[in-house]
Amino acid sequence: MAKRNSVLLTKDVVDRAKPAGQRYVIWDNELPGFGVRVGTTGMKTFVAKYRTSGGGRTATQQWLIIGRFGPLTVFEARKLAKIKLGSVAVGADPAAELKAKRREMTMDVLIDLYENEGCIVQRGKRQGEPMKPRTKAYTLARLRHHVIPLLGKRKAPELNPGDIERFVADVTAGKTARDEKVGPRRRIIVRGGPGAARKVVRDLSAVFSFALRREIVLRNPCDHAAVRKTDNQKDRYLTFEEVARLGAALDELEAEGVNSKAVNIARLWALTGCRRDEIAGLRWSEVDLDEGLLLLADSKTGKSRRPIGTAAIALLRSIHKVEDTDFVFPGERGDGHYQGTKVIWPRAIKKANLPGVTPHTLRHTVGSAAISSGEAMALTGAILGHANPRSTAIYAHVQADPSRRAANRVSKKIADALAGNAPPGKRHTFPARPDQHADADENLLQALTDRLAEGGQLASELRRTISGLVTPKDR
Repeated sequence: MAKRNSVLLTKDVVDRAKPAGQRYVIWDNELPGFGVRVGTTGMKTFVAKYRTSGGGRTATQQWLIIGRFGPLTVFEARKLAKIKLGSVAVGADPAAELKAKRREMTMDVLIDLYENEGCIVQRGKRQGEPMKPRTKAYTLARLRHHVIPLLGKRKAPELNPGDIERFVADVTAGKTARDEKVGPRRRIIVRGGPGAARKVVRDLSAVFSFALRREIVLRNPCDHAAVRKTDNQKDRYLTFEEVARLGAALDELEAEGVNSKAVNIARLWALTGCRRDEIAGLRWSEVDLDEGLLLLADSKTGKSRRPIGTAAIALLRSIHKVEDTDFVFPGERGDGHYQGTKVIWPRAIKKANLPGVTPHTLRHTVGSAAISSGEAMALTGAILGHANPRSTAIYAHVQADPSRRAANRVSKKIADALAGNAPPGKRHTFPARPDQHADADENLLQALTDRLAEGGQLASELRRTISGLVTPKDR
């Protein structure tokens, strides 16, 4: 293998190495046994291969991970590999020594290793890719604020499911909670409770999965711990009347002179169902107003194509493009995007008397409005940019035109409510609860009205059919 796939390893060679159907190694022709392994996801790891006990075909073959390309340069990795392979010549077994050392690893050291080498997405369509910077920061903060104070000096291989259960109980009870001033205008606020416990035990399970792959531990104790790892399902959404109150509150804030960027960001959250930073950090290069699409380059699930309705398009057309920046909502200073919604949003929901409502509630609202309006699951998924593996095959067949029409129908209702045009005296909620039985005839008439309003060949055929059924007396 080394002879068939060997070359002098340089930065350029490693940069140009592309992932294949299975992982492979490019061996260095200058230092025998040193190479870079290219994974199926594109991750590149420097490795060393050698035989123990002085070599020979009967000796045990060992693999040693030197480190990941990026944190390590080719020069640094070759230098480390030369030291390790040199020790083999005098009878050492660095791989076995490393395994023995790692089995003595404490949790604080393991978390440091995880920060440097393990913060990758473990499942889904982005599997193997590095965590987003914000996700990594929050993950490590939870581990350092909760795990290290309670388990930091415990040896990782010795922890068992009972230890994990006690850890979760302690976080839930608030033993790691603190409010500490660490500098001018800077505090560290750590909250305990059941929500924090559920989040950090998921992070801890990911750390142990990483340690298991590195043969630091023999099992993941979180797998068999009797603890809850899932959050409560959030089913809060706004009624049309609540959306109308939010729209009125945003109008009042705008009239009071608050920054229009914050108000328009909130309006687009409601009209598109996009996630918080997908709108706040939106770039003009991601906006196609002619096609009615947002072409998000880096959403939570990677690249994402989102249809938007006429109301959202009109709002975006009304926004003046600022020179020297690609952000739709540039920051007031610096090169980033606008961050002021954190201040304006609490004022908006207070004015609208909507306690506890978050920007993500508006995403639930768009999904609920779509489903209750009769939109197909695939079209709803296209609007929201879902990447559920079971739904991916369906979403792949959603064309831009029908999904854009669906986005237009959904956002029009929300746009009407934002503008205060909700029908008076009639309370609309969505989605319908199982115990709410709407009149079948009224539903049928509404469906026919919507279909006729869409126009096209099907609408013309419906008109002819209805005309043929209606008698002169009925007319």
